[in-house]
Amino acid sequence: MDPRNLFETRTTYRLLRLEYLAALGVCGWLLLVHWDEVRLLPALLLFAYIDVIGYLPGLIAFRRSETGKIHRGFYVAYNLAHSFVTAGLVALLWCWLVRPEWALLAIPIHLCGDRGLLGNFLKPFAVSFEPKPHPAYLRLAAAVASR
Repeated sequence: MDPRNLFETRTTYRLLRLEYLAALGVCGWLLLVHWDEVRLLPALLLFAYIDVIGYLPGLIAFRRSETGKIHRGFYVAYNLAHSFVTAGLVALLWCWLVRPEWALLAIPIHLCGDRGLLGNFLKPFAVSFEPKPHPAYLRLAAAVASR
């Protein structure tokens, strides 16, 4: 992928996921090393808010939709909640209002897990909210693979 070819091949996609798996491993290791200092309830809250705000409303709307098309606001909510920029702001706000703590590792664990384990990245408006191959992408992937 580059600025003029905004798609991933199977190999570059896997390598990108591998990077997030490495980051997930580091965050998971830090959480385990400091487990006795982790407040469980805040960690669970910090882990869950991302999907409660960003994924579950869109999933419900998608499942209720007969066409599979949902309002763009669900995509925006997903992308905002699953952004490392938003996560950083949430962490800074938490540090300021609550305190810096190891439970904050739940945020990058969630985001790196989504990307590394599940392969879920930010959602463009042009694709289905729930993963489903886009016909144009299938044609493009076939054309690129045949070169």
